[in-house]
Amino acid sequence: METLSHRNMIEELTTHFQALTAVAPLHPVRTAADYDKTVALLNELVDRGAANDGHPLADLVDTLEVLIGEYDAEHYPPTAVAALDSLRLLMEQHDLTQSELPEIGSQGVVSEILTGKRELNVRQIRALSARFSVPASLFI
Repeated sequence: METLSHRNMIEELTTHFQALTAVAPLHPVRTAADYDKTVALLNELVDRGAANDGHPLADLVDTLEVLIGEYDAEHYPPTAVAALDSLRLLMEQHDLTQSELPEIGSQGVVSEILTGKRELNVRQIRALSARFSVPASLFI
């Protein structure tokens, strides 16, 4: 049987939780409005230093990040990037031409790879990964 003190504690906890959740959404983010409110609160907390270890609200920041991450994962799943698109982007970012990738081979080999006529082999992937300091999985 529930004791009076336990019932009072639950009622007090409920009152405090409802008051807190009116300001800080401590529930799964279900709607775009919930998402916007949660992100705005998180940004405000981070701007005020609450993300720093030892801050009294650091755990709240962590909790909000988890809630936002769950919503993002459900509504904005990451899309796979094709290996050739990754290579093209890196070439563009580093202002490289096909002839400036000796890791792959001659300009002709690079051209065949970029047009999809040939695939990158393991040696080429390792060399590109080392050159651009990116994971080899980016080219697979």
